[in-house]
Amino acid sequence: MSSQALMTDLYDPALLGILQHVGDIQNFLQVYFGFLYRKTDFYRLLTSPTDKMGFPPGIAEKMVLKTFKAFERVALQDHERSVREAEERLRRQQQEEERRAAPPAVGEEEVVVEVESTAEESELEQEKPVQAEPQSHSQSEQPPNPAASASSDHDTSGTQGGAVSSQPLKAEAANPEQDQELFQANPDSYNGAVRENYTWSQDYTDLEIRVPVPKDVVKGRQVLVDIQSVSLRVAVLEGGSERVLMDGRLTHRINTENSLWSLVPAECVLLSLSKVGECWWQAVLEGEQAIDVNKINRERSVATVDEEEHAVLDRLTFDYQRKLQGKPQSHELKVHEMLQKGWDAEGSPFKGQQFDPAMFDIPPGAVQF
Repeated sequence: MSSQALMTDLYDPALLGILQHVGDIQNFLQVYFGFLYRKTDFYRLLTSPTDKMGFPPGIAEKMVLKTFKAFERVALQDHERSVREAEERLRRQQQEEERRAAPPAVGEEEVVVEVESTAEESELEQEKPVQAEPQSHSQSEQPPNPAASASSDHDTSGTQGGAVSSQPLKAEAANPEQDQELFQANPDSYNGAVRENYTWSQDYTDLEIRVPVPKDVVKGRQVLVDIQSVSLRVAVLEGGSERVLMDGRLTHRINTENSLWSLVPAECVLLSLSKVGECWWQAVLEGEQAIDVNKINRERSVATVDEEEHAVLDRLTFDYQRKLQGKPQSHELKVHEMLQKGWDAEGSPFKGQQFDPAMFDIPPGAVQF
């Protein structure tokens, strides 16, 4: 699936072995993108409705840049955190040295001042409610203003939504067909959609969901994720309570054993869900606006094809290229190989003569692969 790399060391041994074998990062990237070129449809372009595999122009490049930028941010955050920790250690060291060098301080007079100040503040606090009562009373006598109430309600809801600065808030679709074209141009909503609290994309076998989180959510323990075969719930911890970001029943079943989630610090919760059945979803949660699956790229990616089907695709691609070059195709090459063995066999009347494939007209159905 098109997705951002997860923060896991599961594949480190294999990747480290490749890196050690090729020697440097540049060659490692050559190997990686060479694999994408040879074994997937990553570099294939969808330029017309008849194209069966690949991506629209620019989408593959955006996927690479998006992944690079995501880990660049993580690296920058790690660097900034290291600098802060170093500065904090230096500050504490300086304070400790100053404390050891300074003579013992006498704090009796300071304590008296604090107590007096606290007493004065307490008196002021006691006077405030008494002074505020007439004002509150006068305000309560004024007739309510419906417009002001509506404006207040609107502002309150806007404040609550603003707690997550990166939420992809989206107005109701005025033109679903145009909106789906915009979704297709965004790797985060490719074959999916942008919803109020999350974005989702899909391929034939998997879903990818991004749920934005507040900027102060940087640790996995600040997030609560419950992935069930028929439901999904995502929440963040704020103080001693939970704030639910996404909760509902799924429109189709998922395989929980092959589904997982990770936190992109200060950005989003990234969920990778494995479909039970190979089908195109119209929505993630029940009751939400459905997309038109006729407007998405419904062709299967090469990466989702099994080995047997992959072999057939490779053979068809090979035959197409040979046909364009005017050369024998795979079925003809196989028959030519068998005929040449008989041609040169002991007792053959053609033995010793040069084998000429042009003597034979071989239909495509003559050979079973």
